[in-house]
Amino acid sequence: MQAAMDRLSRFVGRRRRLVLATWGIVLLASLPFAAQQTKHLTAGGFEVPGSQSLQVAQDLPNFWATHPQQMLLVFDNPHHNKQQLWTAIDNAVVRIQGVKNVSIPRLGLALAGGSYNKDVALLPLTVQGNADQAVDAAVTLRKKLHVQSQGNAAIPVQVVGQQALWAALQDVSKKDLEKAEVGGFPIVLIVLLLIFGSLAAAALPVSLGVGSVIVTGAAIFFLSLGLEMSVFVTNIASMLGIGVAVDYSLFILARYREELRGGATPEEARVTAMRTSGLAVAISGATVIISVAGLFVIDSTMLRSMAIGAIVVVAIAILAAITLLPALMRTLDTRIGGRGKIITRLGARLRAFRPAREKPAGAPGFWDRWTGGVMRRPVVCAVGAAALMLLIAIPALHLTWGTAALKQLPASDGTRQAFEAAQKQLGPGALGPINVIATFDGKVNESALARFSSRAATLSDVDKVGKPRLSFDGHQALVVVTPKTGPEDPATVTLVNELRAPNGPGASLRGVATLAVGGVPAENKDFTTLVSGSMWKIFVFVLLFSYLVLLVMLRSVILPLKAVLMNVLTVAAAYGVLVIVFQYGWTDTILNYHHLGHVNAPTPPLLLAIVFGLSMDYEVFLLSRIRERYAATGNNRTAVAQGLAASAQTISSAALIMVLVFAVFALTGLPQVKEIGVGLSAAILLDATLVRLVLVPATMELMGSWNWWLPAWLGRILPEIDVEGGAPSERVVPESPAVPS
Repeated sequence: MQAAMDRLSRFVGRRRRLVLATWGIVLLASLPFAAQQTKHLTAGGFEVPGSQSLQVAQDLPNFWATHPQQMLLVFDNPHHNKQQLWTAIDNAVVRIQGVKNVSIPRLGLALAGGSYNKDVALLPLTVQGNADQAVDAAVTLRKKLHVQSQGNAAIPVQVVGQQALWAALQDVSKKDLEKAEVGGFPIVLIVLLLIFGSLAAAALPVSLGVGSVIVTGAAIFFLSLGLEMSVFVTNIASMLGIGVAVDYSLFILARYREELRGGATPEEARVTAMRTSGLAVAISGATVIISVAGLFVIDSTMLRSMAIGAIVVVAIAILAAITLLPALMRTLDTRIGGRGKIITRLGARLRAFRPAREKPAGAPGFWDRWTGGVMRRPVVCAVGAAALMLLIAIPALHLTWGTAALKQLPASDGTRQAFEAAQKQLGPGALGPINVIATFDGKVNESALARFSSRAATLSDVDKVGKPRLSFDGHQALVVVTPKTGPEDPATVTLVNELRAPNGPGASLRGVATLAVGGVPAENKDFTTLVSGSMWKIFVFVLLFSYLVLLVMLRSVILPLKAVLMNVLTVAAAYGVLVIVFQYGWTDTILNYHHLGHVNAPTPPLLLAIVFGLSMDYEVFLLSRIRERYAATGNNRTAVAQGLAASAQTISSAALIMVLVFAVFALTGLPQVKEIGVGLSAAILLDATLVRLVLVPATMELMGSWNWWLPAWLGRILPEIDVEGGAPSERVVPESPAVPS
């Protein structure tokens, strides 16, 4: 693999202008498409194949005057002005003509116009199609009605309905993404400037981050033409793209500067950096991609599309790091090797205010002293760090899953206010009723159906039970159950469970009909159940793959197992932070959040896959440096001490950048995005400090030569992959140590 990287480095060195021109053309061509990346995205994708809710949605068109999706236009008329209301209704009717799958029922206009004496007037809409088509229709309606730019309208109008809420989230998500990107890149540049002390060196990672996000935006645009993709894919791609592109560049540049300080020429330093850290970037990036691919085990359009976005942006970041970055390094050469004039002058002025301290020759640096301290007290350090991680993880045992749209919108958002006003007028459950369809083998058994309706009406959270409606063929019956609470309320989810329970009202139809419970509350319940029930699959996938990758790379049976267990500890701690912040709300006053009382269902699987992938990055860079020193010395303690000292500063700097990038998204995004930002920030912070700097050296010291145990038969099968070693002629790889006695 190093030979391949050498050939690539030589090609980039010889064809530097061609590489730069190619990337320039790709970036310029991507700009117009990246600007339109959300054009074909959907805020839907929550349908669950094979679920009762999907079956009900598909069967509803079998009933006259019944539609799977409910949507309203809500006109805000606090002054009860009849003339202005009719003018607003007429304008709205004209604007929405021709919107696909949307029409206005005959009595709708009269109902809306006759509500001039109320604070809000409601115009019902007839919406055909499934949930995702309804979301797309809501997006179009919002554009046609200029929902976001009607602040001065006499009577503003909002599109309301469960799927309309997701459409509103799409607009808010776009604004939050712009804020995060505008705020994120300057922060990263400042941190890199402090790390490298050179504007030229600091600008390279930022340039790669910007380029990766732009090209990914264009890729998302083209992918969304043929695939159904969630609007949240843009936030994930941007958040992850900025972080990994900057981190990968940082690892390579740090090694390049290290080689320059060691006396190598710029050409030698670049070749060494690419054949070591460049190869590590390719391997660790591939592990991120495959970890995120674990999300495909969940049959969810929303999660799979987010996985695609993450995979694309990481792949582009890898490609940029091993082609564009060395070409730019070749162009700038020594200008990225030292500290810039401004930083040098600033450092000189700061030193003038403090007395000079003579550093003894050969005195150990900070990381040498840190590593030595940890390895002198391995039991205390390992137990203390593990106990702290477990303490943070304890709240994760009480994690509550949920799927919410209304509460994710800010309280000041017009769509949320209109939705709540409509609920107040119609009743909390009117905009999200539970639809129950009974399918009979023959004709409908009316007496059994009457018993079901009677029993359903006795349930504590039921507001009313509608009269049964028969299907066109007479073999199905629809019963609409209106709950007392909103469609996203936990009490409504409990009602869905009661209606589906074997001993619930459905027992009245046992043996004569098949019952299916659907509607918005059931859709939310089915999606949450799908995700929570599939977590073990992702868990097994990422654990098994992570172990196999590290087994091949490190040629050790024990080290990969220890690494995987530590990654599990990191994920558990991140889940604990999520529960503390978003479920318990302990930090609301500090972070200015309004907690939801649950964790959104898509967050835990996304966090699991991404954290495992990113943790593998640091695992690869740290353990590969340790293995390099072990190959040279054959001494476990020396290898750990030297490997950690050589990589700790770079890993800490990379982690700091990651944490800052994710924190920006955590402060500017919707709760769905905030959760991912907070979870990833906490995971990377804990992983790069307690795990990499304490647990890893402490446990490696405790295990001694067990760290490097590999059965002889397995050693003959595994390929040899050297990530951080020197030139082949300089390497001395010892045989796998014997099993300790």
